[in-house]
Amino acid sequence: MSNCYASNATFSDPVFQNLKGEQIGKMWEMLIKRGHDLQLEFSNIQELENTTSADWVATYTFSATGKKVTNRIQANFVIENDKIVLHRDNFSFYKWARQAFGFAGLLFGWTGFLKESVRQKARKGLYAFIQKNASN
Repeated sequence: MSNCYASNATFSDPVFQNLKGEQIGKMWEMLIKRGHDLQLEFSNIQELENTTSADWVATYTFSATGKKVTNRIQANFVIENDKIVLHRDNFSFYKWARQAFGFAGLLFGWTGFLKESVRQKARKGLYAFIQKNASN
């Protein structure tokens, strides 16, 4: 995945926000290594000049809770010189949280508090992964 992105690329989704450059590839590496049962499906791929969009579904077990998640994502890309320079994924955080956290997600998944907590833990997890795998 790292090779798909330009060195100055940016990535954002409802959990991982404003990642830049090498952070993006490391995020994908972390998610793939941790996602032992990760399955991906892609559809509705559309291209117009230097922009591309796609729908994709990620099905996996959320490691923090052991709950199965099916996340439906709409992705938008800007591509220059055959590399992604901008990648934005959109999905319902509330739907994701209900699956990932069960009853707690149902009750609190719509709140900014839970969203910010998940973002902070994801960012800390990514930084720890980057430090641990610095030689890669």
